[in-house]
Amino acid sequence: MNPVQTTRRMGLKMAILLTVFGMDGLTGWSYDRTVKCRVEIDRNILPADENQRAVIKITLDALTPPKHARQPVNLAIVLDRSGSMRGEKLEKAKEAAIQALRRLDARDIFSLVVYDTQVETIVPAQSVENTEWIESRIRHIAAGNSTALFGGVSQGAAEIRKNLDRKYVHRIILLSDGIANVGPSAPEDLGRLGAALIKEGIAVTTVGVGTDYNEDLMTRLSRSGDGNTYFVESSVDLPRIFNAELGDVLSIVAQQVYLTIECSDGVRPVAVIGRDGRIRGQTVELYLNQLYGGQEKYALVEVEIPAGKHGATLTIASARVTYENPFTRKKETSGAEVSSRFSKDQREVDNSDNATVKKAYYLTINAVGEERAIMLADEGKKEDAADLLRSSAAELKAAGIKYDDRELKDKAQAMDASAGEIEKEGMSSVKRKTIRTESYQQINQQVSY
Repeated sequence: MNPVQTTRRMGLKMAILLTVFGMDGLTGWSYDRTVKCRVEIDRNILPADENQRAVIKITLDALTPPKHARQPVNLAIVLDRSGSMRGEKLEKAKEAAIQALRRLDARDIFSLVVYDTQVETIVPAQSVENTEWIESRIRHIAAGNSTALFGGVSQGAAEIRKNLDRKYVHRIILLSDGIANVGPSAPEDLGRLGAALIKEGIAVTTVGVGTDYNEDLMTRLSRSGDGNTYFVESSVDLPRIFNAELGDVLSIVAQQVYLTIECSDGVRPVAVIGRDGRIRGQTVELYLNQLYGGQEKYALVEVEIPAGKHGATLTIASARVTYENPFTRKKETSGAEVSSRFSKDQREVDNSDNATVKKAYYLTINAVGEERAIMLADEGKKEDAADLLRSSAAELKAAGIKYDDRELKDKAQAMDASAGEIEKEGMSSVKRKTIRTESYQQINQQVSY
């Protein structure tokens, strides 16, 4: 029996198991409800008789699927082959593309676009069957001239659209080591492109190599296109990064993810912290596109809470996540709510801190502060940038000591060191790229590899 026949028979067997049992007969993993929703507040007990603000954390826990259960992938790799990529960079990029190809199989679609002054489709979108021919095409890629980045992404999207069927996970991986200098080149231009693509269900992940690429442009494209973003100082790390990215793409357990938070009467949503979201009266809405198995995504919402009497309990908010389950092709929902009790006992209030929510809050606020520090440094205000980072570091350190959290303490130490470096020498290209990337990864809860 050939591999395609084997795959089809396994798919039929899994479909029977899913229909009869709703789960995998070998592992007991259920194909229903792949996402669980949790809602927490930063203090479980609130001070009585006063208006106040609090932070609620809405967490989406994506279950880890068995290795054999995954959705087919429609992948387009878009490689920069401009002159600056000549040598080891391009060779490692080609190696990474081949490694990504080898993780796919006949269920998947693969295409590869290269760009310099011109854009060229090296591998048109096709089933991953004739891997020898595809690999030979990749190995023969040679360096060229300038950097038509916008055109490269647009052409990668055109290859994706050839198979824009809902059964696939659609992903573009863009790699660049330089400044876009042919065609649209402003971060806003790429941001609009990413936003347009995500409306079609096409996510864009960006990989910046070296110290000369435009990190603002790359992170704007990833943020608008709901993908991951990576800063690779050495091209030696490219195969590892591509491997990590494919690990995410091959483990998607939810698509078209919409999160809605409804605040109770009297409770007013004030802000969505870090993420893009929409507040409409008592309702907060967020769109997260896709969730990866085994990973946790969350949103933080600041709310204003009315005064409550001692001993009273108030339901603060409820949350509902709606998503498409890629295994059942059905829309599913999961929900939860959170309440708090009011007390006049200040010691009881102080002891009710939720360390998990507080940690997420401090790390996210710090990430937002890092982006502000970049803006200050760009304006030539390096002392102000350093002061902002030191202030963030002090808050992180205090929280780390209070909650005995090593990650908060380590982050505080790193921020303090960055502040000293920036105050003394200004913000270097490497430091700027590192801060921009880490800030993005924290706000989006991207796993760092």
